[in-house]
Amino acid sequence: MTPLIRLAPTLTKLSECEGSVVVTGSHGGRYCGRLAIEGRLRAVIFNDAGVGLDRAGIAALDLLAERGIAAAAASHRSCRIGDAEDMMERGIISFANAFAVACKVMAGLDCATAAEWLIGATLRDADPPEATESRLIELPPGARRPLVFVDSASLVDGMADRGAIIVTGSHGGLVCGDPKMALRVDGYAAAFNDAGIGIDRAGLGRLGVLDERGIAAITVAAMSARIGEARSTFEGRISAVNETARRLGACEGMRASDVLSAWTLSG
Repeated sequence: MTPLIRLAPTLTKLSECEGSVVVTGSHGGRYCGRLAIEGRLRAVIFNDAGVGLDRAGIAALDLLAERGIAAAAASHRSCRIGDAEDMMERGIISFANAFAVACKVMAGLDCATAAEWLIGATLRDADPPEATESRLIELPPGARRPLVFVDSASLVDGMADRGAIIVTGSHGGLVCGDPKMALRVDGYAAAFNDAGIGIDRAGLGRLGVLDERGIAAITVAAMSARIGEARSTFEGRISAVNETARRLGACEGMRASDVLSAWTLSG
């Protein structure tokens, strides 16, 4: 693999990739698009995260196109979200913006070939949009524990969020397959977007690991919530639960907000 192509399991931990084509396990939402612009990448291939509500899983492609930056997404049905190496080995392109298409990258092309062709993309200097990702803590009346809304799991506070109910906009996949990256704090519960679930049920990877830690965890269906937005996760429909969450009354098809709100009050 040429040095101009770099693998990044997540764009929240991007370093020394300026001017490179980056294949990332991250979803293609606007937040990740902003990180790509800030990293001054030549081009980027995301996971399409099931595309989802309002096409949030590939919103970065339009954001980058507005700045003349080539971007594409690999199908969640072809490779595991959060796993850049798997994307290179098995990934198939599902979407490409006009600047990627100009490099002959289009749906159906394998990810490894697409990355090679994107080396020909023009490196652009562009200003990122204003950051809109947020971290907000709410303590409803009578609550025994807070709701912590973070648009990215990277915004979790390893000290302040202990015992909290953490609602994230992040996908439910294990980054690099590493259990340590499931959640950086021992919260009471956590909610994620299922990113379409995808191949190997990768979009649910965090649930089992958090079960082993005694943390209730749920995912909401990608078609019911915009990935990258914690508030949208809160309003989504539950698609999967771990056994800890099930024992606490969560089940598939319920509104996440009903379950999470009840958990703030439970003993």
